[in-house]
Amino acid sequence: MANTRKQLALSGVERRSVELDTIASVLPIDRRHELAELLTDEDVETLRHLVNQGMGSNTLRALTSDLTYLEAWGIAVTGKSLSWPAPEALLLKFVAHHLWDPQHRETDPDHGMPADVDEKLRRQKFLKSVGPHAPATVRRRLANWSTLTKWRGLDGAFASPALKSAIRVVPRMRRRKSTKAITGDVLAKLLATCATDSLRDLRDRAILMVAFASGGRRRSEIAGLRREQLTVEPPIEMPDGPPLASLAIHLGRTKTSSGEQDGVVYLTGRPVEALNAWMTAAKIDSGSVFRAIGRWGNVSPQAIDPQSVNAIIKQRAAMAGLDRGDFSAHGLRSGYLTEAANLGIPLPEAMEQSRHRSVQQASSYYSYATRRSGRAARVL
Repeated sequence: MANTRKQLALSGVERRSVELDTIASVLPIDRRHELAELLTDEDVETLRHLVNQGMGSNTLRALTSDLTYLEAWGIAVTGKSLSWPAPEALLLKFVAHHLWDPQHRETDPDHGMPADVDEKLRRQKFLKSVGPHAPATVRRRLANWSTLTKWRGLDGAFASPALKSAIRVVPRMRRRKSTKAITGDVLAKLLATCATDSLRDLRDRAILMVAFASGGRRRSEIAGLRREQLTVEPPIEMPDGPPLASLAIHLGRTKTSSGEQDGVVYLTGRPVEALNAWMTAAKIDSGSVFRAIGRWGNVSPQAIDPQSVNAIIKQRAAMAGLDRGDFSAHGLRSGYLTEAANLGIPLPEAMEQSRHRSVQQASSYYSYATRRSGRAARVL
């Protein structure tokens, strides 16, 4: 009897793995088998429904990440998958485990997340932060939990006075995602470390150039980029030189697009050449564009993890003699707008490429460039 239950459980995991594979083109998943073990049949069916409804891939990816974390936390706490709708007591426990006072913890070791829950989540690589979570992260996960509950046709206790009171905490100071922007001069140093025709150098050079030139794409967008999103455009005629290769990247619906809008950004010249060189060398004509490279130089069929984009940038920074702690994937995004401002490119034109929705956020990089080179900074 026990063996029969085990076989049924295994078949369920395998079935969910196959179902997750069917939505991989919209939702790149690098821990698919682990997700199949954590998510329930109902979870997977909900994700498939959202894909069919045309939800933006970035939003869907974030929702899946939060759902997986919630399921992992729920199993670590209760020993079973989440119940729907979640009881108010479980919601309050989630807040208590993630928003706690470090000073109170010094005198009360039971305050905050229990050690056994913490250890389980860290072993599964779901918990990486040290100390309490950012209030914004907790609120986002609760909001996604509430949304998933409503999509199942259920009502939850997410508006209860007790829960609202529990999450009224003083927000932590937001840390910058990247200490320094990767502007043109820094990018040139990183690219100089990709000087050979090895697969790794070709891939990393393409990642750096495409991520920067396409407006500072997010690491999730770069890791999830697929060959089917690329279309060849007519060459750009140049008055004083040969035509430049042109390529369009169709981003689909993202968190900065709305309705049926299909975000499109363009690559011209050197970034297109770098991308084509990588895809030719790696023999990529479909599926994921940027893939892992094995120890013996074999190109994996799987996409790289978004965190790998961060690791590549830090590794290249160290190879260039820079402090790897100063740079991250977000530095490409902030660096693009900073460089555009330094070159005098109009803000609306730069925002069309970066796909920033907030003028206030994007203009902050322009204000920095103006202040740095303006008369007020040259009074002596």
